[in-house]
Formats: sequence, C-alpha cells, structure tokens
Amino acid sequence: MLDALLAGAIAGYAIAIPVGAIAALLITLGAQHGARIAAGGAFGAATVDGVYATIAVTAGAVIAPLIARVEEPLRWVSVAVLLVLGVVLALPGLRPRSTPVEAAPLAGDSGRADAPREPRVRTTTFRRLFVTVGALTLVNPVTVVYFAALVGSSTLAVDAGAVERTVFVLAAFAASLSWQLLLTTAGSLVGRVLTGPTGARVTALVGGALVIALAVRAALS
Repeated sequence: MLDALLAGAIAGYAIAIPVGAIAALLITLGAQHGARIAAGGAFGAATVDGVYATIAVTAGAVIAPLIARVEEPLRWVSVAVLLVLGVVLALPGLRPRSTPVEAAPLAGDSGRADAPREPRVRTTTFRRLFVTVGALTLVNPVTVVYFAALVGSSTLAVDAGAVERTVFVLAAFAASLSWQLLLTTAGSLVGRVLTGPTGARVTALVGGALVIALAVRAALS
C-alpha cells in the first residue's frame, strides 16, 4: 500500500512539475483571475493526469502503442491550441487605451470622468477554466509522452491488486493537484503585486508571449 502511495505521488509530481505550457497558463490565469477562479484550471489539469494514471494502471500495455501512433498529430493540435490561447491571453494587453471621456460624472460616482479606461481581462468561471485547461492538458504533447513512458515503466508492481492501483491513481491525482494549485496561488500573488491597469496589461502580454513561445518550441521540437 505504501509503495503504491509513493509511486503514485512520484508519478503525479513528475508529470506536473516540469515547466511547460500548462504551468505557464496556470500562473497567468492565477494573476488575471485570482486563485479561487484559477483553481478550476488546476483541477482540470489534475483530473486529466488522474485519468491518464487510471488508464496506465488498467490498460497501459494495450494503450501505449496507440498513444505512440497519435503522438505526432496531437503535437500539432497542441501547437495550434497554444497559439490561439496565447493570442487570446495577450489581447487585453495589446488593446490601446480608450480616449478620455469629456463628460461630467454621474451622481454618486466618485470616479473621474476624464480618466482613460484600460482594457479589462475578460471574466471567466471555475467551470470554464476546468474544461479549457483540462482539454489542453489532454492534448499536451508533454503529457502524452510522459503517459507513454509511464505505462511502459515499472512504477507499480505487475501483480498489484485493485486497492493498490486505486491508491496509485489517487496519489497521482493529489500530487498533481497540489502542484497545480501552488502555481495558481503563486500567480494570484503576482497579480496582487501588479495591481492596476498597467499591471494587468503587463501580465496579459507576458503570459500570452510565454504561451506562444512554448507553442513555437513544441512545433520545432
């Protein structure tokens, strides 16, 4: 039981910790939307990791050859998704400031009417980020490559029973989730430091540029 727990935790951290598109995305989402909303993305990524771990301990020997066949198409799908996502993340930082509004403020409005308004980052929800990040993790080539290695390795004994396999999957999910939540929390702390319109603009541009750079790296690898 303990061996299965340790093996699952190691597998979960091994697939989650390497810096890649998902990590960069979660940090950016945390900075833009806060830890509570961005946690949806963390749960989405960890859920997919848990699904991969489940398949690995139940039908890994059968699935591994199929994964190897679709690895290249999935890589290009991931590249396309990352490029689109990077542009979407960067757009709020690319929009020009709106022109000052020459009008008197409304009654009870303490804001200045002539202050230029900065583009705001689009709001989102926990559920939407769960689906978006989960889908991206599903086609992420790094995840697919690691999964192919996982199912062919000896991280879990061949004669392990159902209980040990369940413990392995739960430990992998918990380890992955703890790391993903750490990333979103770190991103939210960065967002608090970079408060205000300028900080939001910088966060959007840096996050989008990083995701686009990772897409280019995936295309060239």
